[in-house]
Amino acid sequence: MQIDAIAPAVQTLQQYFATGKTKSIAWRIEQLEQVKKMASEQEQAIMQALKKDLSKCTSESWISEIGFVISDVEHTIKKLRKWAKPRKVSTPLLAQPGKSYQMPEPLGTVLIIGAWNYPFQLVVSPMVAAIAAGNCVVLKPSELASETSKILAEIVPNYLDQEAFTVVEGDIPETTELLKQKFDHIMYTGGEAVGKIVMRAAAEHLTPVTLELGGKSPCIVSDSANIDVTANRIVWSKWMNAGQTCVAPDYVLVDKKVSAQLIDKLKQKITAFYGDDAKQSPDYGRIINDRHYARISSYLDNQNVIFGGTLDERERYIEPTLLLNPDDATPIMRDEIFGPLLPIIEVDDMEQAITFVNKRSKPLALYLFNKDQTIEDNVMHNTSAGNVCINDGMMFMVNADLPFGGVGNSGMGSYHGQAGFDTFSHLKTVMKRSYMMDLDVRYPPYSDKKLNMLKMLS
Repeated sequence: MQIDAIAPAVQTLQQYFATGKTKSIAWRIEQLEQVKKMASEQEQAIMQALKKDLSKCTSESWISEIGFVISDVEHTIKKLRKWAKPRKVSTPLLAQPGKSYQMPEPLGTVLIIGAWNYPFQLVVSPMVAAIAAGNCVVLKPSELASETSKILAEIVPNYLDQEAFTVVEGDIPETTELLKQKFDHIMYTGGEAVGKIVMRAAAEHLTPVTLELGGKSPCIVSDSANIDVTANRIVWSKWMNAGQTCVAPDYVLVDKKVSAQLIDKLKQKITAFYGDDAKQSPDYGRIINDRHYARISSYLDNQNVIFGGTLDERERYIEPTLLLNPDDATPIMRDEIFGPLLPIIEVDDMEQAITFVNKRSKPLALYLFNKDQTIEDNVMHNTSAGNVCINDGMMFMVNADLPFGGVGNSGMGSYHGQAGFDTFSHLKTVMKRSYMMDLDVRYPPYSDKKLNMLKMLS
């Protein structure tokens, strides 16, 4: 789409929303069924695009992208009528006889700006929520995942109502032009720096935003953890998509008493998952582009690499890599890694681990591997994170009834399931009163007697 066509395209969606057609539950369900049909029928084309962009294998593409979206749609269709019903609340005695409720209504036209690491899921899943709430949607896929962006631009118009949905491809100029338009909600998934740009642009129109950012998600391992299972789950969640996952463990804080055991198991599991040479594994991905490859590989400078570390610039390949006790002042401990390097920091006890986490910005996710309830309670009550998973990594993402979102620098707002429906809805408050019993105690002229009666009724 040409830049000068963006404003008219947004206006077309706004005009279509004004017709009221998207408010129909039947229309919403029809569009959701079409999203499911699109994901199913275009599975191979989407997988090929993901392979070209990120070298994603078939299983990862299904689990984290296509299958994720299909499950999201199925769950949404199943629950939509319930979510869309008015939500009754109690009515105070002073307002009786009457009833009070919240009535969900769509916001209007929304902008969804996706990220490159899960380039299908991170635009389509928010769109599912926006459709469920009855909105028109502008999709802006990430230009870094160019093949997936291209396939979305091709298939979305073939399946969804073209008057209600449009895909805008492009780079900074196109995104900048989009952000000049007045939307009713903007959802952005990506990094903190661009998140600030989105928020500044939204402020010009007083547009509400949902920001799904990231941060350094810690993984805490106590001496009570089942080390074998813990290693399995850390390796799976860290090296999926070659570590390019916003909720991947960014670093491990492990009790010294079990650190050697954990490190040995991590090495074993990496080899078990990806073979002696992960470069040859069909299940191991590549870094998205040269800039990110250079950024991630630079984190290895002057580090104590205890496993991996092999690089291939031509293929943008970085081996699954373990580093031991990096200096806290080095870039790898300051920046979100967003790649296949895993620092392991030994701690004396869980109090030291909690202090370490709390010195940093609030993360998008926190993982605790542990069987001690006292430790669990301590970590839960004395740390803050957008999402927490105990004794696993990333698995909270498969529960559509759990809202997903950040806190502080890791984001604001949430989606998935009803949380997504609510994000793209306005919960309009309504009170309906009867003409009966029109008590005059609230009307002038006032008196002590009326005031006493009001106090009793309040």
